[in-house]
Amino acid sequence: MSIFDEDKIDCHNHILDPRRFPYAADTAYRPSGQEMGTRMQHEAVMDAYGIRHALIVEPNSGYGPDNRCLLDAIAQSQGRFKGMAVVANNCSTEQLQVLKDQGIVGIAFNPSLLGLDYYADALPLMRRLAALDMLVQVQVHQDQMCALAPMLLDSGAQLLVDHCGRPDSTQAPSQSGFAAVLALARCGRATVKLSGLQKFCDGGWPFAAARPFVQALLDAYGPEHCVWASDWPFLKASERLDMGPLLRWFEQLLPDARARRQVFWHTPCRLLGFEAGAMVPA
Repeated sequence: MSIFDEDKIDCHNHILDPRRFPYAADTAYRPSGQEMGTRMQHEAVMDAYGIRHALIVEPNSGYGPDNRCLLDAIAQSQGRFKGMAVVANNCSTEQLQVLKDQGIVGIAFNPSLLGLDYYADALPLMRRLAALDMLVQVQVHQDQMCALAPMLLDSGAQLLVDHCGRPDSTQAPSQSGFAAVLALARCGRATVKLSGLQKFCDGGWPFAAARPFVQALLDAYGPEHCVWASDWPFLKASERLDMGPLLRWFEQLLPDARARRQVFWHTPCRLLGFEAGAMVPA
């Protein structure tokens, strides 16, 4: 059976629909052209590649903490989507509960874009998320995990690391930031997204420099704490990317069908609360 025929959950992608949901006036980056993707366009891509469910991540580009486009997509998906929202660090438990009731499973923290200082006061928010059994999703790059890991561990929350921890692929996997990402696996509360190869891989397609890092994550976390994600529609990508070749890349990395099903289906079902036996509405 081809990977295209296997059930999959895409754990990082974006809905960008400025015609229906205009971008914030003060946004620093306004995705356009092929960077945009509506709910209907996204579902068509999912259907073409056997992707049954998706975790839609609120993009800092365009929308930031304006989660209306995300919430609308979830509401119209008939259970096919869940979401990762962006909120202010002082977001209350009551506000988080309202988001959870609308299909939001966690909050996205993005030090790679906003810096570590922006999240200096974020520990109480992370603890509120832990109390609500919601995820703390974090995107770091280079050595940021070294400084952030103590806060993440102290939070008590379930953790989801974006885009392989975005190491520097010109250095060895032993580099300090990536070593901290690998060490986070030992807490038993962390899962990592095998995704975003274009965000850290020197040399681009076919991402040869990314393979030792992805393999190290699989070895450290195991398939039970790894999930796959496309990063569709590939914001700020420096070269052409398509869903099919990315899926083939991971099929070659994970030739064992049982391990692949764990990463692409069972682990995200458990982590995100999708029912493993549920069928996508016709």
